[in-house]
Amino acid sequence: MLDTHVLLWALTEPARLSEPIRAAVADRRTELFVSAASAWEIATKQRLGKLPQAEVLTRAYRQHLARLAVDSIPVTDEHALLAGSLEWQHRDPFDRMIAAQCMTESLPLATADEAFRTVSGVQVLW
Repeated sequence: MLDTHVLLWALTEPARLSEPIRAAVADRRTELFVSAASAWEIATKQRLGKLPQAEVLTRAYRQHLARLAVDSIPVTDEHALLAGSLEWQHRDPFDRMIAAQCMTESLPLATADEAFRTVSGVQVLW
């Protein structure tokens, strides 16, 4: 699973990705996933002016995912219940959902965000 910032970097600034993640994204044999919560996070930050350049991305979000061969994982009630009940001090709802989805779906998470390293049950790749 790609964290939101990893998806954005893969689309706009691939040089910011670590070499192993950049190679995995470029390798079409790698199954890539992103949380539907990332679309919510990008749209929210774009609306709040924290990500003004994301308007182009939000208008053609599905096409950008297709260009990278990334599949979106919808948010289910199982994901939501786990995200809400996680014993993790991190309060960001987007990160909590991404962590819960990685745990539920047994997916490693590609992220540069050190906060995820404190979540038991989430394998971080960088």
